[in-house]
Amino acid sequence: MALMRAKLGAVELEHEAVGAGPPVLLIHGGVFADWFEPLMAEPALENFRRVRYRRAGYGTGLSDAALGIGDQAAHARALLEHLGIEQAHVVGHSSGGSIALQLARDAPHRVRSLALLEPVLTQVPSGPGVAEALQRYMSGDSQGAVDQFLCGVCGRDYAVLVARALPHALADARRDTPTFFGRELPALRQWAFAAEDAARLAQPILAVLGENSDAVRRGSEGGGSAVFAERQRLLLRWFPHATAHVLPNVTHLMLLEDPGSIARRLAEFFSSLQ
Repeated sequence: MALMRAKLGAVELEHEAVGAGPPVLLIHGGVFADWFEPLMAEPALENFRRVRYRRAGYGTGLSDAALGIGDQAAHARALLEHLGIEQAHVVGHSSGGSIALQLARDAPHRVRSLALLEPVLTQVPSGPGVAEALQRYMSGDSQGAVDQFLCGVCGRDYAVLVARALPHALADARRDTPTFFGRELPALRQWAFAAEDAARLAQPILAVLGENSDAVRRGSEGGGSAVFAERQRLLLRWFPHATAHVLPNVTHLMLLEDPGSIARRLAEFFSSLQ
């Protein structure tokens, strides 16, 4: 399906909406703009109105607008308003989870629930691989930066999995490196979200962790802490009412590895709230 365009002030967002029923807004993580493309067609979500979009700076939506986490949350809110959606279940993956948290903080009336798929939480450092990738980008090696980052976060076999699920994604990622490395990573480092912010959120929350996310990351970096599990524990301390779910046999690439299982778990969670 061809993506539509929405002019929202200083930004223009490519987006896609399919299905009918309770709205679900999908906020993608960094590097790839189309992380959620496989999920859109999953039968388990056919009774929901699924909306995915390419965040500002990704795809053809190049923008000089500010791209802080608060700005990105405002873009998501503006898209919901543009589409006439009063309130949505919001799903965020990786840095998209950070944006989802900020959206719930800034516009709680727009967020029916939160499904957080390994969100970035700055209280738990990402590890040396991210800093090394950023250095490679700053030295002019965009392709090497993408490879360094994805190896460190998703494991050495990431390219095979991505090429199979999203054949265009690696080329798109190299195109979008100025957004991710030049603007998004610095914005994440400056993002301030802490326990007192979490205490303001009353929405139902599903916190999803990939069973193998830390194993492949440690294998690529040759050791190190369990970053994803530590972030999951922090989420559950912040949100004791959250429902925790460990997705078997997947990594941070979960949306490409097993979109069917994610769709079924999301559908169960959303349906339990109707």
